[in-house]
Amino acid sequence: MKLIVGLGNPGIEYQFTPHNIGFLAVDRIAEQCGVMIDNRHCKALTGRTRIGNEEVLLAKPETYMNLSGMSVLELARKHEVEPRQDLIVIYDELDLPLGMIRVRARGSSAGHNGMQSIIDALQTEEIGRIRIGVAPDDPRKGGAKYILAPFRKSQMLAVDEALDLAAQAVNVIVNESILIAMNRFNRKNSESST
Repeated sequence: MKLIVGLGNPGIEYQFTPHNIGFLAVDRIAEQCGVMIDNRHCKALTGRTRIGNEEVLLAKPETYMNLSGMSVLELARKHEVEPRQDLIVIYDELDLPLGMIRVRARGSSAGHNGMQSIIDALQTEEIGRIRIGVAPDDPRKGGAKYILAPFRKSQMLAVDEALDLAAQAVNVIVNESILIAMNRFNRKNSESST
């Protein structure tokens, strides 16, 4: 089984904020697979589906961002998921332009508290991830206030495209490999931004 975790904060006030783009990506995947993410267990909302031949558990931790690791550790243990091979974490990245994604097989959290919580809980940096760019148009407007405020209407097209890209990347990772996804999506992003 593959475990695909989107990071965010529970609560309607956070729903359409940059910090919750991981939740939005998992919602997009669920929508494309025709499933609901409404089963509560292991401190997360979850939904089961299939992507290709693979059984997949979609999850949105309800622990708040900074404690995401508690939920992911419980989910990984309960479903016997091997983090290095079967876990994909999707989250926001302030250092990437809005709408761009980056796929990585491992690495540090680069200061992202949700990802750091997961690394600490699982005691490994060998975790596949998709980072979705949420950088503001004006670099002076970054920070907590920006990532916790709703997206503006002018940003929604880029957000929508990023969610589609993230869903496509998950399909490639699950059906082919994370290396193929890195080659395909990381290159595509840099070409489209030039």
